[in-house]
Amino acid sequence: MSATTSMQPTSLDERSVCTLRALAMDAIQQANSGHPGLPMGMADAAFVLWTEQLKMDATAPQWADRDRFVLSAGHGSMLLYGLLHLTGYDLSMDELKAFRQWGSKTPGHPEFGHTDGVECTTGPLGQGVSMAVGMALGEAKLRSEFGSDLVDHHTWVLAGDGCLMEGVSNEAASLAGLWKLGRLNVLWDDNHITIDGDTSISFSEDVCARFAALGWSILKVDGHDRAAVSAALRAARSDESQPTLIACRTQIGRCSPNLEGSNKTHGSPLGDAEVAATKVVMGLDPTQFFHVDADVYGRYRQRNGELQAQHTAWKQRVAAHPRGAALLQRLNPEIDRTVGSIAWPSQPAGAKLATRKASNKVIQAVSAAMPGLLGGSADLEGSNGTRIDSSGHLSAEDMSPANVHYGVREHAMGAIANGLAVHGGHTPFVGTFLVFHDYMRPAVRMSALMRQQVVYVYTHDSIFLGEDGPTHQPVETLQAMRGVPNLLTLRPCDLAETAASWRVALLHKEGPSALCLTRQGLPEIARDGEGMTAWEGVSRGGYILREASAPLKLVIIATGSEVQLALSARDLLEARGVGTRVVSMPCCELFDVQEREYRRKVLPAGAAKLSVEAGVTRDWARYVGMDGASVGIDAFGASAPANVLAEQFGFTPENVAARAQELLVQ
Repeated sequence: MSATTSMQPTSLDERSVCTLRALAMDAIQQANSGHPGLPMGMADAAFVLWTEQLKMDATAPQWADRDRFVLSAGHGSMLLYGLLHLTGYDLSMDELKAFRQWGSKTPGHPEFGHTDGVECTTGPLGQGVSMAVGMALGEAKLRSEFGSDLVDHHTWVLAGDGCLMEGVSNEAASLAGLWKLGRLNVLWDDNHITIDGDTSISFSEDVCARFAALGWSILKVDGHDRAAVSAALRAARSDESQPTLIACRTQIGRCSPNLEGSNKTHGSPLGDAEVAATKVVMGLDPTQFFHVDADVYGRYRQRNGELQAQHTAWKQRVAAHPRGAALLQRLNPEIDRTVGSIAWPSQPAGAKLATRKASNKVIQAVSAAMPGLLGGSADLEGSNGTRIDSSGHLSAEDMSPANVHYGVREHAMGAIANGLAVHGGHTPFVGTFLVFHDYMRPAVRMSALMRQQVVYVYTHDSIFLGEDGPTHQPVETLQAMRGVPNLLTLRPCDLAETAASWRVALLHKEGPSALCLTRQGLPEIARDGEGMTAWEGVSRGGYILREASAPLKLVIIATGSEVQLALSARDLLEARGVGTRVVSMPCCELFDVQEREYRRKVLPAGAAKLSVEAGVTRDWARYVGMDGASVGIDAFGASAPANVLAEQFGFTPENVAARAQELLVQ
């Protein structure tokens, strides 16, 4: 078909595809913002997928056994919004008209929890593909436990060239191939175009050969040949031996008479004249906007009755199945009740244990009470203490174990954990060294943006990991993490606070939590202060750990391993008659949302304040004030034994006490 002459659609299917393109063009043109090229180019393939293969119920978007569809190339959001509207989801034509406008259900990129039918937030390229691996893993694990009568769905992805350029997608695809996730199918919009131009300017690899080497099945089709796409989708669904990449060769901006195949359609509206001309090419009325014929609606919705019947039959199977109640409990866990039943570990005051090892003790206790707990590490299981001892490690041959070997793939590990979380049925936690948070920061941001309950277990949390030196010493990372909305950053000082931090993380259902843990052993601390337990204190973010015995003059605020240092400095100061309070501040985010009266009680206005943390100091001013001070490290670390680093960087009781006394003579 030439894009320069009228196509005059002769079939309902052709008209249905062209209507999908027209809705995308109209919405983007009205917003004067958006990406029309992908929706126009992938309309044929998406139409076939949604009308023939996708198992979903538009009236029940959260049906647990639905197929998942992930638009990894989230800039093409109008393709998804058009499909959701046409197939009967709760997304009105008015919402399409409000594309990218304040308060609409049609934001510029799909957002999880904002629009029914959006399975995960996408936009940062490669994240959607990688989260889909987590969704497919979640399905495979649940199916291995509950059987295919109760768990029987597929994960479908639409990805673009940019998604496959990003390294995170390769990390995740490597694991998908290793695990033989045969119910994962990726439609690659192989249009050879990115924003800057033809992909050849920066991308020359054989993508299909790469994915084949990763253990994927490869299919190649003309993405505009709907019969060929249909055959490929059927083949992909029937082959469960390995994941499938379907390379759909397409023309970006399909049917645009002047811009088809051009990068100019990638990220800009076509313009009124080109929209009209394109509608003429497609055989549509150029004077009609946001128009859908009744029979087009009927075509997109002709399977809805059948799919709703499948949903009803699934609910009946669950109700009758001996494992049905257990599945529903896994999909909708009663976290509060579960947390109350956990036998939280403890140890006597003075006993010494690294908080990474304390975390491992907690993990064993939690896993005994939470069958859905699923842990893993980026090739640091022993160092991170993330192994669930009662279980082995999952593999392509056995998906039932609760431990995952992610290999050295921090970014994909975080994204896969997000996919597991949004899929449901598992509470994922993942581990690595704190400094490598930077390798997974985009995935952590997505956890926070989607408000997903992922627990990040970060160990080796300061310069005190010692000889590995500044490349492994995360001096700036804590403060960077504390700036992420919805993320709780927890740095406990002993086993009691570590257990409390895990409890906080499990109860924090509105976002992820990051536990920042020590390599070195720390003593268990006896609590007196206000009689507050570690759980009560950590749940408030900061609390009085040790009260002044003399009239209060000074407050030392510390986190993690530096809490013991603050207590030792307090002893020196108290011996000199300086009334000194020690405040443990394991979670700034939780402390900041406490009532003002409590915060003022913990950090009273009349006392001098000093913060102590083995990291950058710039953000501690909000607690210590203009007249306070901070003992920290505003430079990168060094390679030396931990005790030498403590001396050289001033993390000694004597230096902390001296800095504190300087505040009292100002």
